[in-house]
Amino acid sequence: MLTSAIRFHCIMERWHNKLAVVTGASGGIGAACARAMIGAGLRVVGLARREAKLKELKESLPKDLQKNFIPRYCDISKEEQVLSTFDWIERELEGADVLLNNAGITRETELVTPGNTKKLQEVIDTNVMGVIWCTRAAFNNMLKRDVEGHVVIINSIAGQQVLNFIDVLPSFNIYPATKFAITALTETYRQEFQLHKSKVRVTGICPGAVNTNIFPEEIHFYVKDMARLDPSNIADAVLYALRTPQHVQIHEITIKPMGELF
Repeated sequence: MLTSAIRFHCIMERWHNKLAVVTGASGGIGAACARAMIGAGLRVVGLARREAKLKELKESLPKDLQKNFIPRYCDISKEEQVLSTFDWIERELEGADVLLNNAGITRETELVTPGNTKKLQEVIDTNVMGVIWCTRAAFNNMLKRDVEGHVVIINSIAGQQVLNFIDVLPSFNIYPATKFAITALTETYRQEFQLHKSKVRVTGICPGAVNTNIFPEEIHFYVKDMARLDPSNIADAVLYALRTPQHVQIHEITIKPMGELF
C-alpha cells in the first residue's frame, strides 16, 4: 500500500519541472506557496517589489532546489511592468503552466475620507487590475501552447461578505469591494476558459485572517489577538487544487481558523 507521501508525489508528477509564476512572492502567503510548489517539483518565478526578500527566500531553500526559484522584480500594479515581465517569461522560459495571483494590499482610510483617491487607486490597481493583467498574459500563453494550466487566485472571505468590525477596527474601505470583484472575476474566468476550449482551470482560495503583514502597521494593535491561519495552510490548499485530476474543477476553497467568529 502506498504511503501518503508517495501518493502525493505520484499525483503531482504531471507538474514536475513545470513553471509556476507567483505574484507577491517576497513574503507571507506568496513565499509559503512558492516554497511548497518548489518542494512539489515545480520551478517558480517569484514576482515582487522587495527584491531583497526574494533573494532571502531563494537562499533559504535547500541548495539543490535554489536553481528552481527565479526571482524577478515586478510591480503588478503597473501594466507595463506586467507586460514586460510576462514577455520575458515567455521568451526565456516558454511560459507559465501555473499562475498564482497572490499579491494584495490594504490601505488605512475610509471611503468617505476627502483626498484619498491615491490610496484607493493603489488597492484597486494591485488587487484587481494586477490580477487581470497577469491572468490575461498567462492564459494567452497557455492557450497558445495548448497546455494543461491552472490559474489560482488568492481571494478572501471579505469577497463573500463585508465584515462588520466598525466598532473595533478601522474601516476596510475599498478592500472588500476588490475581493468581491475577484469573486466575480474567478467565475468569469471559468466561463471564458471554457469558451476558448482550453485546458486551463481556475481556483479561488478564500482564507480568513492570515498571519501576514497585509494589515497596515497602524492597525496591528487591533488584530494582534485575532485567530489567524498560517501561510502554510494556504499553500496546502493551493497544492490540493493543483493535484486534483484535470477533469475536476475546484472552483473555490474557503479556509477559516478555528475560533474565528465570522
